[in-house]
Amino acid sequence: MDMPEQPQIYLVTPPVIDLSGFPDRLAAVMDAHEIACIRIALAARDADAQGRAADALREVAHARDVAILITDHVALADRHGLDGVHLSDAGRSVRDARKALGPDASIGSFCAASRHDGYIAGEAGADYVSFGPVTETGLGQGDLADHALFEAWSLMVELPVVAEGGLTEVKMAELAPVTDLFAIGDEIWSQDDPVAALRRLIAAMGAGA
Repeated sequence: MDMPEQPQIYLVTPPVIDLSGFPDRLAAVMDAHEIACIRIALAARDADAQGRAADALREVAHARDVAILITDHVALADRHGLDGVHLSDAGRSVRDARKALGPDASIGSFCAASRHDGYIAGEAGADYVSFGPVTETGLGQGDLADHALFEAWSLMVELPVVAEGGLTEVKMAELAPVTDLFAIGDEIWSQDDPVAALRRLIAAMGAGA
């Protein structure tokens, strides 16, 4: 596949958000930087809380013509007018999600550091796969997703690939030539100024070109 000149940015929400303030923080980041997609990734299992977040963040995203997905909650994606779902089970539920959400929905699959699971997700109809973590973090268990994994995928597979989990300026410079998107969450939301934090990460991508 032809890799983009520079990977796109895919924002992931923190696991806990305050709806009185986070939509404004998200809007500020989106107004300052070009964002390809947003993922709601809340830790709370309460459907009402997830639904309130979905409604609030959908308004922010769609006002800026950006797609918004939710992690694993297929029914909520459909009910709250989201653009799709990000599945965390290495491709096992992609077909069911596609059947539920239809051909136009965006469906992604987190495949940890397994190229085999990425193939399974792609064959099942995923629109993208994500690999990670790329450095030590609580995102996944087991092996890290290394440069060789992204390089092999970008050379052999047309399906877009996302790098996520423990992203640093060094890692973004290293992986920029071999990935399509960077999924960025706590890397910026844990900072006092997420707009500036994302600016630094984006600038680092140029070092890997």
